[in-house]
Amino acid sequence: MSSLHPDLEKILIPSDQIRTRVQALGQEISKDYQGRVPILLGVLKGCLVFMSDLLRSITAECSVDFICLSSYSGDRSSGVVRMILDLKESIEGKDVLIVEDIVDTGLTLAYLRDNLRTRQPRSLEICTLLDKSDCRKVSLSVKYVGFKVPNQFLVGYGLDYNEQYRNLPYVGILKRVLN
Repeated sequence: MSSLHPDLEKILIPSDQIRTRVQALGQEISKDYQGRVPILLGVLKGCLVFMSDLLRSITAECSVDFICLSSYSGDRSSGVVRMILDLKESIEGKDVLIVEDIVDTGLTLAYLRDNLRTRQPRSLEICTLLDKSDCRKVSLSVKYVGFKVPNQFLVGYGLDYNEQYRNLPYVGILKRVLN
């Protein structure tokens, strides 16, 4: 068991639960994409840890690409989505699986989904480790969900607060927004 970081209230999802759920997601994705070669499209930077473990759990052939969007500063969304890094390859006619660390309001992911649809992929689905559906401001279909989580500020396992805490092996609740 990992020790609780002093800036956290509690561990919400321990590393062993994450590992078990990510393996199950990998099996489900492998079954669904059998005979196809999906592109796992990671949304940087938060997806990095989750996507690495998920990729190792998928037995189907797949490729990987990344995109980087920004709409947050500290603990607040700016409301403006900026594309910092775009895809390297065309997704036209291909199966695309967006891999996210967390979906909350859904605004950034809806922007990405709509942007990618204009590029005419064969299919477009979403996989997220964490789903804060209580915060959703737009309709968004998420096919693969690791865990439904409460409306708390979460860090660890790739999630950050001002680029800190990404390396924690679990998901925890931050005590307060730090200055």
